[in-house]
Amino acid sequence: MFLVGLLKPKTLVELGTFSGDSYCAFCQAVQELELSTRCYAIDTWEGDPDTGYYGPDVLESLKEHHDPLYGSFSRLVKSTFDEALNGFSDGTVDLLHIDGYHVYDVARHDFQSWLPKMSDRGVVLLHDVNVREGDFGVWKLWEEISRDYPYFEFVHGHGLGVLAVGSRQPEPFQAFLEATSQDGLLIRNFFFQLGLRLSLKEEHLAQLSAEREESKRESQRLEETIRIQEREVREAAVAKLDQEIANLREERQKILTQKDEEVSKLVTDMERLGQEQAELRHQLGALETSLAWRLNLKCRQVRDSLFREGTKRRALFDRVKDAFKVLIR
Repeated sequence: MFLVGLLKPKTLVELGTFSGDSYCAFCQAVQELELSTRCYAIDTWEGDPDTGYYGPDVLESLKEHHDPLYGSFSRLVKSTFDEALNGFSDGTVDLLHIDGYHVYDVARHDFQSWLPKMSDRGVVLLHDVNVREGDFGVWKLWEEISRDYPYFEFVHGHGLGVLAVGSRQPEPFQAFLEATSQDGLLIRNFFFQLGLRLSLKEEHLAQLSAEREESKRESQRLEETIRIQEREVREAAVAKLDQEIANLREERQKILTQKDEEVSKLVTDMERLGQEQAELRHQLGALETSLAWRLNLKCRQVRDSLFREGTKRRALFDRVKDAFKVLIR
């Protein structure tokens, strides 16, 4: 971003973009400085032996971030570096960032094939000039080409070589290249401190993110525990209610059984009373029959003694009796 501000390039090209960290930093500087720079990111977005091979999701993720913010002046070109050469005229690229496959032969080929495309204000940024392990060979290429052009080298991290391949550099950038040893040390330390702060901030954000995820998992565990406890409480309450209902039903059944027994006893008592009543009626009927018979017999004896058969008294009695029978009919 600092170099974009110094150089104000008309055309900026990055070879090897991957997830777009450095390229989006270039684009952000162009946007905030309101420059007329055209930016191009060139990559197959398929990977290489250094980065590993990957699928289309990396490019899709970059597009989601890049296109809405920088699509008006920037293009993501899915191509090999050699295939993309024909899209640029010689002498038109002001700022070139090479961050492709890092073996010596490939890095040298990329530098030499794109060198004719550089303008008279051209600057090449070479990534990983301080990596001396495995098959990394950019450091060797840097040692060779830095003998031929003015340069500034950042050695912290993986290292970044800033190479002025054009003969007509802006005055502020020329002063940067000609910095004294003391000034160069201050400049390197300044950018190292900026990078360190960003790294620490990134680590802090990563830690916060991890803690947030752990808090989220803990919250989920607590929610699950609460759900289990609520379910157990509900089940216990339902079980208690079911038991109370069962107890009420049992009590009701006892009462119904008791009432049935009482009703059965009452029915039995009523039947017994009915039998006793019938017996009493029978006895009373017999008694009444016996009494009537005796009274009738007694009346006849009295009649025969008072009104002898064949007498006038008897004839008069019989007429009165017959008349009385007629009257009471």
